[in-house]
Amino acid sequence: MKDLKFFDLFAFTLHGPTITHSNNTFMPHQRPYQPKAGCFIQQQLASKTLSFQDRWYKNHTWLHYCPDVRGILCFYCMKAFRNQTSPLARSVDQSFVSTGLQNWKKAIEKFKAHEMSQAHKVAITTHTHQAKSIDTQLSSAKALQQQQARSHLLKIVSSLQFLARQGTAIRRHENSEGNFRQLLRLRSEDVEGLESWIERRSNFLSPQIQNDILQILSLNIVREIASAVRNLLTLQYSIIMDGTQDVAGVEQESICIWYVDHDLIPHEEFVGLYEVSSTTGENLARVAVDVLQRMNLPLSGLCGQTYDGAANMSGKTGGVQAKIKEIQPLALYVHCGPHCVNLVTQAACSSSCIAKSEHGNIKTLKPLCPTRWVVRMSAIRAVLGQYKASGYSETTIKARGLLERFQKGTTVLGHLLACEVIGELECLNYSLQTSTGTVMGMTAAVDCVKSTLKAKRSDEMFHHIHTKATKLVTSTCTEPIQMPHARKPPKHFTGNATAFVPVTTEEHYRIDFFKMLDTVDMQLTMRFEQSSLQVLDELERVLLTGKMQDVVSQYPELDPHSLEVQLPMFKLQFDYSTTLEATNILKNLLPEVRSLFSQVETLVRLLLVVPSSSAEAERSFSSLGSLKTWLRSTMSQTCLNSTAICHIHQNKLDHLDRARICEQFISANDQRRHVFGTFN
Repeated sequence: MKDLKFFDLFAFTLHGPTITHSNNTFMPHQRPYQPKAGCFIQQQLASKTLSFQDRWYKNHTWLHYCPDVRGILCFYCMKAFRNQTSPLARSVDQSFVSTGLQNWKKAIEKFKAHEMSQAHKVAITTHTHQAKSIDTQLSSAKALQQQQARSHLLKIVSSLQFLARQGTAIRRHENSEGNFRQLLRLRSEDVEGLESWIERRSNFLSPQIQNDILQILSLNIVREIASAVRNLLTLQYSIIMDGTQDVAGVEQESICIWYVDHDLIPHEEFVGLYEVSSTTGENLARVAVDVLQRMNLPLSGLCGQTYDGAANMSGKTGGVQAKIKEIQPLALYVHCGPHCVNLVTQAACSSSCIAKSEHGNIKTLKPLCPTRWVVRMSAIRAVLGQYKASGYSETTIKARGLLERFQKGTTVLGHLLACEVIGELECLNYSLQTSTGTVMGMTAAVDCVKSTLKAKRSDEMFHHIHTKATKLVTSTCTEPIQMPHARKPPKHFTGNATAFVPVTTEEHYRIDFFKMLDTVDMQLTMRFEQSSLQVLDELERVLLTGKMQDVVSQYPELDPHSLEVQLPMFKLQFDYSTTLEATNILKNLLPEVRSLFSQVETLVRLLLVVPSSSAEAERSFSSLGSLKTWLRSTMSQTCLNSTAICHIHQNKLDHLDRARICEQFISANDQRRHVFGTFN
């Protein structure tokens, strides 16, 4: 990994600090971790199912959930007795120290017994004394200064949080004139003592401190995403990856995680940008694996991967998907749907002699993107809308070559033919870019477009288009539609037979139109008949028919025997014909009934967990372009990545606990603890 130069996503830069792990988590908790009850394992009894109750947090504030044991610990006893050095460690209930409590039937009884134990009382007393330093206990004045410093630190954190959320520049070439300093000066008018404290403690406004706080904010967001994936009852997720160059010419790789939550709702979460020194498939695969390992996401749970069709991503031997499949064979690769539609559109336009636009020879009123053929529809409409405009304006005189080309009737016909094909493909492209799109939905949308275009392959449809073009040509005094010069085919092709020669322009260009439609149908079939999609089709047939297939045995999370029992019962009780209908049924079931079909739910999750597009990764490039501009081209990698995560995940940023952010900032070194003390 020496040749890689990553963004400091998890504070693992070559020159930055590293995060120490505790019990395989990202960072030791400074206060009890109390997530919602949905994260806990349910207790199955003979007649009912028991779950953890959120109200227990209110009555027992020391409850602490540990993701590694997936049970409840005592936050204070865990810290006091986990090293087994105290004599009381032998008497304390180990379920509250290391193993974790999962017996919800006797939970309240055990909570009360633990609170009355001598070991718990000693742990509480020890924590109370350790939370306060000797200086604070001896000096009330020092405690007051630390309290004021913590109040001002909260203002610093909230100011940086606001700037990162809006994607606004934090500092200029002169740090004192930057947005951060000016915002704090403005806020000091409403916060007593803030301005004087800033003047005395200006070192806590330095660029390094700003980057540290931004990094803590972004790390908490990424930890929240990673925790949501790890806490799934069945660990299943996919990775999305795409690359671009920023304004400084640095290659950036955007990585997103796709997973399905407890309510069977897909989520597409951006987790960071990585700067890479090489874009080979092997190097990018190392980047992807490194991200998953730092997020503590086992590769055994990786079910899918979605990239574009570039050779370094989709190559069968040296591409990223091939390298990752060597590690996890069940990680199905899906070629990004919108990219496939773009290639289909390009092939369709290139197959027609009148619908295609060659760069450098034919120009349009709007610039054409050389790689996104689907977005040319707006340019075509702009051309058709200008035919009735005056052809003698100053603009058209300057564009004489363009005007000459547009005055040909074949150009009008070509644009109308392109509208009939590209319009449907444009709608398909937009539908595949949603953040909740699935492979099953993509396949259904493609089939819908194919049937629509097949219906247009008729003499009546082309006659309607040709008539429309003729009327437009006549009303705008444009050169009539003409046939190109017919070349006689070689005799060794035709033999003694007479070659077919179209008599009218309608006969000639109808062949061209049918050729476009046939090309689209062939390309859609070829682009969307991927091997991974065939695997998902087999899994879907198992869900819809109830008949077992060999593909079921490939997935360790699926138990063929249990699934063979649950599927017939599920089909007997509920009526469904698609994966979406089965998903909605599972969503609305009572927890006790839903638990009867755990294997059916796992099968549905497998069908939903593979993404159909890399749209979210590409959407992050828009944020990259607005954050790292030519005026901010020298910003550090850590600052860029931290700001990008905060800017993209605005809702998650708004719900962060600022006091906890301050605790993590203070705990980094002794100097900060001396100035700010601790948040109780």
